[in-house]
Amino acid sequence: MNRTLIAAGNWKMHKTIEEASAYAEAFLARMREFQGLEVVICPPFTALPVLRDRFSQTPVQLGAQNVHWEVQGAFTGEISARMLQEIGCRYVIVGHSERRHIFRETSEEVGRKVKTLCSFHLSPILCVGETLSEREAGKTREVVQEQLLQGIVHLAPEEARSLVIAYEPVWAIGTGRASTPQDAEEVIRFIREELASRFGQGVASGIRILYGGSVTPENVFDFVVQENIDGTLVGGASLDPEKFLKIVEETERAFLRKRGGA
Repeated sequence: MNRTLIAAGNWKMHKTIEEASAYAEAFLARMREFQGLEVVICPPFTALPVLRDRFSQTPVQLGAQNVHWEVQGAFTGEISARMLQEIGCRYVIVGHSERRHIFRETSEEVGRKVKTLCSFHLSPILCVGETLSEREAGKTREVVQEQLLQGIVHLAPEEARSLVIAYEPVWAIGTGRASTPQDAEEVIRFIREELASRFGQGVASGIRILYGGSVTPENVFDFVVQENIDGTLVGGASLDPEKFLKIVEETERAFLRKRGGA
């Protein structure tokens, strides 16, 4: 077990600047050093500057929820990798199911975003996952494979080392209905095998793969303790600083178990 785990919170379209600042204060009041993991918070764009200031000199990393593939241009309402880099982001979520299904983003567009982020030395959190109908039709691997391979198509092996994958079955996001840890492990093992076919075993073994979809303080340990699951991308539960801190603590406990400790 040599991969650093990740506990990442995706706030989606929640929290004003004032609310984000209050969250940071409450979270940091109970924050301590954690072994074997990174804590990442991905707020709305408007909250990035205040959280950059709040989290500076702390272990908490800053992430964004989206990016455009172009560096600059006439793209009203978009944000560039250079802007996110300048504001202090380290991670950027791309290909989230809400972007794919509500805003009709294609896997080809997601792949262009991944390439741009890597060129700016930002780590993409590339989301993949099937809908309920696709799962029931036995198409989970087919769908995940297409989204994954299109997402990484432009990357060289060295660029892929900064990549993070998040397996988020669409039917489990925000529904309270999580995948079982065993089912998630099976799909994530498949993802790692696909990465090995594309980049080689040495690179694939170092890429972190997360689970997302109705993650809670009560179930996170059972997911992260699985061999190939390297943390979680958390939605609703990350909006409460106490709940998210508990998820971080449980992630550390899973790391220690995987390392052979308590």
